[in-house]
Amino acid sequence: MTATTSRSTRRRFAGTLGLLGAGGIGAALAPDGVRIERAPAADAAPDHGHAPGAAVDRQQTTTEPNADEMDALHEAGVMSFPAPTAGLGGQPLAFELDGDVKVFRLTCQVVQWEVTPGKWVEAWTYNGVTPGPEIRVTEGDKVRIHVFNELPQSTAVHWHGLVVPNNQDGVPFLTQPPVKPGGAWTYEFQIRDGNAGTHMYHSHHNAAFQVTKGMLGAFIVEPKDPASRPAFDREYTIVLNDGPLGAYSLNGKGFPATRPFAAKRGEKVLFRYMNEGLMIHPMHLHGMPMLVTAQDGYLLPQPYMCDTLNIAPGQRFEVIVEATEPGVWAFHCHILNHAESEHGMFGMVTALIVEE
Repeated sequence: MTATTSRSTRRRFAGTLGLLGAGGIGAALAPDGVRIERAPAADAAPDHGHAPGAAVDRQQTTTEPNADEMDALHEAGVMSFPAPTAGLGGQPLAFELDGDVKVFRLTCQVVQWEVTPGKWVEAWTYNGVTPGPEIRVTEGDKVRIHVFNELPQSTAVHWHGLVVPNNQDGVPFLTQPPVKPGGAWTYEFQIRDGNAGTHMYHSHHNAAFQVTKGMLGAFIVEPKDPASRPAFDREYTIVLNDGPLGAYSLNGKGFPATRPFAAKRGEKVLFRYMNEGLMIHPMHLHGMPMLVTAQDGYLLPQPYMCDTLNIAPGQRFEVIVEATEPGVWAFHCHILNHAESEHGMFGMVTALIVEE
């Protein structure tokens, strides 16, 4: 995504809420559109839990911001959201038809990736982006995926959650030889009935390095019968990752460069979570509950409501959110040092914007 596109996206989201003249998306967090002014400092701070007259040692270190500095840092991050960065992952991957077979192509590449404004990191990618492009098919489809390796290491692709023949599972020395640098490999299988839902693809060779560096993507299987899954009005995928790619990221970006999600009031929104990282991430949406309908692609016999959903590495969840409450709602990992510090929000933070 170009910087121009990102700025346009920000204007569109902000404009729908009437925020452009009020300091950006962040200003909407104040009630009724009123800016909350910073209160003047009191002459003396109140004593909490100390004996009358006892001194409280609050010496500042040279790196710790004071209250005003801290507030300014927090405000600056929110007001810049969504900040423009180069690159946009997770977009649909085009295919060609060879008879009744859908043919996809993935090229494994090392690129420079802008995680947050001005912060470029080395990313290991599929087709130059992270997350890799989304592969979307339907139950019963026959697929062929050509993989070309331009990395300095060998690799392989595992189809996480898909039921495939053993020789298509993508585990070097167990089901296939590794795909050497400069080499290629072709996977071919049919999508089984009953295997609909939210799945993933990722490297399965030196995976703690290659996957956390960006070699991951969504593999979505649509049901033959849409009525067999819960109804929704729009959908979003959220790929969770942690490690060398900017520490903590949502869809390959860290706040304030993460993209907000938008919905109209009254819509049902499907969120597809997938954890491609090394840590558990409890995802928390402010303002509205989530109805958890599926785990690892399979419909739950008893859906349940929550506002914080614990997602372990390798897990996928599908949730439905009824967008009943207008406003800009924080949406973040609730392991707080994955999302906020004295310098403001960062990493695994975004927002759900519910428009009237």
